[in-house]
Amino acid sequence: MRIDVHTHIFAPEIVRDRHHYFDGEPAFKALYDSPRARLATAESLVEAMARNAIDRAVVFGFPWQQAELAARHNDYVLEAAARHAPTLIPFACVHPLMPASGREAERCLAQGAAGLGELAIYGPSTATLALPCFDELVGCCRAHGAVMLVHANEPVGHPYPGKAPMGLAFYYALAALAGDLTLILAHWGGGLGFFQLLKKETSEVLRNVYYDTAASPFLYKPSIYAHMAAIVGEERILFGSDFPLISPDRYFKEMTEAGLTSTQIEAIAGGNTARLLRV
Repeated sequence: MRIDVHTHIFAPEIVRDRHHYFDGEPAFKALYDSPRARLATAESLVEAMARNAIDRAVVFGFPWQQAELAARHNDYVLEAAARHAPTLIPFACVHPLMPASGREAERCLAQGAAGLGELAIYGPSTATLALPCFDELVGCCRAHGAVMLVHANEPVGHPYPGKAPMGLAFYYALAALAGDLTLILAHWGGGLGFFQLLKKETSEVLRNVYYDTAASPFLYKPSIYAHMAAIVGEERILFGSDFPLISPDRYFKEMTEAGLTSTQIEAIAGGNTARLLRV
């Protein structure tokens, strides 16, 4: 079974007129102002899944700052997942820094969301400010047996839209806060997994952290698959395409180029996510 753990869908009205939603949403404008930045509906995703032989996909929206927009988008995700059950697996998305995020997370998890994600802080912030905001969200996930998926990115290299300012120390502290909760760090966790090579502490703190491959063809050489499999184990790597950003076939091509075995590819392509989400 192939499961894509990282896909974004938007309601048709947002896809038709994205500029209408830029006011008061600087992160959305930064990521989607360019006409080359694609937006897709649930139906577009399901069609693409059929073309690429993807059996299931985790779907989520965007971390809107406005509570009303966040609720509307989460409702769209939940309704789309119900229409396309069991093909689509809904996660609820909230902005961690917004006061109403805990209530919205609880509402969506109670209505059947399997987790929270992709949680992201794209604007200026500090770890001191942000980490306490995740405490209630971690509690919500723990109470519902849900999974949390958080945006992470490499702290070095070229800038690009959506490159969040938080450093690896923040994601490490978040893993410590999450404890026994299943925490998925997007985009290879920004390289956090490499620090499991340290002799002390990190293997314990990161024991329940998983890493998705979203945007990997844009960010890393194919050899990252072999390196991460050797460091954290292929059982903690999850295929995520960041749909509609990159076609799934590019990921599987790179897995093969990296020299992974068919057993390793099968685990990364869906086996690991199926276990985590009890699919």
